[in-house]
Amino acid sequence: MSKTFASAADLEEKKVSFTQLSEHAWAYTAEGDPNTGVIIGDDAVLVADTQATPAMAQDVIRRIREVTDKPVQYVVLTHYHAVRVLGASAYGAQQVIASQDTRDLIVERGEADKASEIGRFPRLFRDVESVPAGMTWPTITFTSRMSLWLGKLEVQLLQLGRGHTKGDTVVWLPGEKTLLSGDLVEFDATPYAGDAYFRDWPATLDNIAALQPQALVPGRGPALLGQERVQAGLASTRDFIRDLWASVQEGVAAGKDLRATYEHSFATLQPKYGHWVIFNHCMPFDVTRAYDEATQHADPRIWTAERDRQMWEALEG
Repeated sequence: MSKTFASAADLEEKKVSFTQLSEHAWAYTAEGDPNTGVIIGDDAVLVADTQATPAMAQDVIRRIREVTDKPVQYVVLTHYHAVRVLGASAYGAQQVIASQDTRDLIVERGEADKASEIGRFPRLFRDVESVPAGMTWPTITFTSRMSLWLGKLEVQLLQLGRGHTKGDTVVWLPGEKTLLSGDLVEFDATPYAGDAYFRDWPATLDNIAALQPQALVPGRGPALLGQERVQAGLASTRDFIRDLWASVQEGVAAGKDLRATYEHSFATLQPKYGHWVIFNHCMPFDVTRAYDEATQHADPRIWTAERDRQMWEALEG
């Protein structure tokens, strides 16, 4: 292969920040590595996206304990990807909550996704042996929306449309105009779209914008404070998805095969987005999914470790 597979060669540790966004919301961020959102209510703590292993989750717990001794009662899975959920057991939460669509995806492809992601990005699965056998299963599922009450603090879990996956959930504090977006929004980081719905994603971002958040924790990148900064994060994510989708559609309309479409799309997007975190990692997966959606696969196909390698060799070999 002319390029090292996925992010297998990425071994550089990132500097972690733990930033307060509003009265009850905090962001655990790490220079483009996956983020975790924390809500500290009147009587309990909610964690959204848990880190990739229980060992890595311990650093989130340490930061939480610097500001509160309230118990972590709720873990929210914004979607099913292993890098977001496999640290859940560390928190000892009473409830693990996800959309029903996310649970369905865990049933259908959770084991395959686990093996795939660990192979793609080994640094993000530090001490992977600390992950319990099997899957991280929700104890509560919902459809469309639900509210949790952390004392007097209302936390809304909303499905605003398909995008990064079909099960995407955002965590919304209506009283503080603060939102935890999961991977529906990224900032200065390339959206991973290997399991995405390109036709739907921009409209889902519009639905987030309609809430008029004043603060937002993206899936990757720094916390966004102020409506102008939030809107910039939404706009840049939307632009990337639209630009990649348009480029792939051009390739398909011209009768190009996947590799030719990939080369065209990479060259088209690299000048504008190539400086973003994990651009080289994401592009083969993103273009493959967009090509599928533009041709014959309305729903994302399951990624396996074997399919990952075959795709990478076909596009980068």
